[in-house]
Amino acid sequence: MIVALIALVALIFAPAIVSRSMLQDMILVFLLAALALCWNLMAGYAGLISVGQQAFVGLGGYALFALIILGGVDPLLAIPTAALVVALLSVPVGTLVFRMQGAYFAVVTWVVAEVFRLVLAQWRELGGGTGTSLPRSATGNMFGMDFVAELFGVRSAAAREIIIYWAALFTIALVVAGSYYLLRSRIGLALRAIKDGEVAAQSVGVTTTRIKFAVYVFAAFGAGLVGAIYFLQASRISPDAAFSLLDWTAYIIFIVVIGGLATIEGPIIGAILFVLLRNAMSGFGPWYLLVLGALGIAVMLLAPKGIWGNFSLRTGIHLFPTRRTLFIADKEDRSK
Repeated sequence: MIVALIALVALIFAPAIVSRSMLQDMILVFLLAALALCWNLMAGYAGLISVGQQAFVGLGGYALFALIILGGVDPLLAIPTAALVVALLSVPVGTLVFRMQGAYFAVVTWVVAEVFRLVLAQWRELGGGTGTSLPRSATGNMFGMDFVAELFGVRSAAAREIIIYWAALFTIALVVAGSYYLLRSRIGLALRAIKDGEVAAQSVGVTTTRIKFAVYVFAAFGAGLVGAIYFLQASRISPDAAFSLLDWTAYIIFIVVIGGLATIEGPIIGAILFVLLRNAMSGFGPWYLLVLGALGIAVMLLAPKGIWGNFSLRTGIHLFPTRRTLFIADKEDRSK
């Protein structure tokens, strides 16, 4: 915990020493890792294989734009508000998709995402099918920009980038802490029981549907935060970008698979590796996707538990230990 707090403080003041391009890469790593952790909670523990998380990312982005453009809300306040709106919308959506199981659940989540994409493409106040951009006045007067510009001695554009970086850092810290607390609680114990055997968990009184639904809403809230921050940084949104299956689900599954399913550390390592590969191979066009696919297949065949999963299995190192150990007293201790 002490090391984690020291690392968090160091990351808070990282904008003072890193370049702007590095800062943008770190923002992307934080957001992808947070989204991957949310998906990992659903797939790795609750057994919910969703291919429609782009629905909540897109809703988070569009909720942010609606709050800023139509409601005149400050962008920093609009970020958590947009995430709360997404969490509320996930309740009726979850009620619908939870009627399905297995492969049908995965298909329905994708269909729901496509429905949202088609509906929001008709919203003319936010650009319709072509999308829209944030007005310069909305992001130029963001709360805290003057303080950050004076603190780091930078211009307004760089100050805006630093504020978005802090928002992304807060998001990954919140998702990591929330996931760790969840897995260390009674709900986490129930999730492990569901993972090992859902029927067996039900037989001992675990309310599997309620716990899965809670994880689903938590993942939607995290995806809403990611979408709001990402599109605030981009300052532009469109239905195709907001509800992209490749960007917000396929890449996330790749990150979780290579990092390690059912771990907290795995998605973080996977996100870092993904961004490094993307930067190194961005000039190779379609070959970049082929390399990612080949790497994913190789990891699944040679290291099914992912990079971190196999590392922790061999070394016994766990940065975020969530397993419980049952200690049985010997006869002498029991007699005392």
